[in-house]
Amino acid sequence: MGLCFGCAVDALIRFLFVLLSKLPLPMLHAVGWLLGWLSFLLSGRYRRRLLDNVRQGGFSLSVALVSVGEAGKMVAELPRLWLGRPVRVGWEGAAHIEAAQAHGLGVLYLTPHLGCFEITAQALAERFGERMPITVLYRPARQPWMRDLVANARNRPGLHTAPTTLAGVKQLIKALKSGQAVGLLPDQVPPAGQGVWAPFFGRDAYTMTLSARLVHSAKAQPVLIWGERLSWGRGFLVHVRPFDPTRTAPMATDATQAAHQINQAMEALVRECPQQYLWSYARYKNPAGADGADAGTAAPTNGR
Repeated sequence: MGLCFGCAVDALIRFLFVLLSKLPLPMLHAVGWLLGWLSFLLSGRYRRRLLDNVRQGGFSLSVALVSVGEAGKMVAELPRLWLGRPVRVGWEGAAHIEAAQAHGLGVLYLTPHLGCFEITAQALAERFGERMPITVLYRPARQPWMRDLVANARNRPGLHTAPTTLAGVKQLIKALKSGQAVGLLPDQVPPAGQGVWAPFFGRDAYTMTLSARLVHSAKAQPVLIWGERLSWGRGFLVHVRPFDPTRTAPMATDATQAAHQINQAMEALVRECPQQYLWSYARYKNPAGADGADAGTAAPTNGR
């Protein structure tokens, strides 16, 4: 009986996803804004973490309040992005991608939990996927219905996925060595043993070393990218930045130094639009078993 009930619930949620994917983006964003505020008001833990992280970043209360609605929009837009009609996407800085591709090597796209990071992979696949397919690293969902839904939605022409496993990492390296592209969220907290402690907005955060390993093992070109969510459901604007604007400080081979560089690059992107950063993400958590358990203690916040 329990199994049948679970199947019915999964089927209902899947049906709701399909139904929501038909709605206009402005309507989904309006619903998402409301859901974001409900989560903020009803969950003290969620509220405290969001406010603490914004404060750690050195940003104002107004940034925190706007980010509440943006976080809700991020969730509500997923059915449309996964199952619905294409949305409007603009580009700013796409010439940096052309420059990276001109080297004939693989390209590693790095984006923080900023804006709509789902749209960046789709936009890259749509515009550049025929010449340079992109593989994105993802953590499979726990629920079977969500796992199947995400897998089907993300696997599209020019876009492939790789799980957060050893096999997935090998898939990323193979793609880069073949001259293809890979997408990562380097501000995602890795499991113990797969990161180092490095400052992120003035506080040590456990930071993945995978980004630097991919750059050096596959001789890939790192590029920064993020998708801005435009107001009133007008679509998205993909921003592209070179990893090293001065061309004087390539990614370090030392894992800790590289983590410092990457976190600084992510900070720079967040400062472009802090209202759309996912401040509720547990960026400063200490993975079970990670060395330096006290490294995540707070340091003075950065000024802005």
